[in-house]
Amino acid sequence: MNFQLKKSYAFIDVQNTASTTQKLLGFIVDWQKLYDHLVSQWKCTKVFFYSGIDEGDTETVREFELLAKNGYTVRTKTVFAYKKPDKKISIKCVGCGKESVEVVDMGYNRKSNCDVDLTVDAMEMAGPDAEFLIFTGDGDFEYLIKKVLEKGTKVYIVSSNAGIRRPGINTKRFSTRLKDLINENKGKINLINIDSWKFKIKKDT
Repeated sequence: MNFQLKKSYAFIDVQNTASTTQKLLGFIVDWQKLYDHLVSQWKCTKVFFYSGIDEGDTETVREFELLAKNGYTVRTKTVFAYKKPDKKISIKCVGCGKESVEVVDMGYNRKSNCDVDLTVDAMEMAGPDAEFLIFTGDGDFEYLIKKVLEKGTKVYIVSSNAGIRRPGINTKRFSTRLKDLINENKGKINLINIDSWKFKIKKDT
């Protein structure tokens, strides 16, 4: 019998993964340790790394260049900022009853969208002889995951379903869309809790 092992590929949504580990799980990922873990334990043939870089951030450029030299396939884009719509709030004076409108500056969002790059790379590698480790909790990748499943690819989503619960606040980084997708495709998609890798991949402080 001709038994062929699946080829493993990892696709890392860096911004989403870093935010999950830092804000929810309390540790910073050492990206080189993560690469070494994926190659040694998961036998990954390629590890793709998708991230934005602020214009002029030479320190991060050097860090990512070193990661590329040490094995990663690095895809980067420049981070850009866009203005969030201001909010208008109506305020009524308690003394005179007169209403006035104040404009609240909502600031800026910062974005570097590498989703297309990740999608193209994943579709090129997808097939019945492949398994993917996709590092993200972003529901925007739901459609991509459905398409690679159709090609016979086994998928592991590496993220965390943990959240921050305080009065009036319930924050999670893992999309309900991905959670539902896993439940609908048991055995074809599995969730790996990245916190279970903490002591293998965290940066030493």
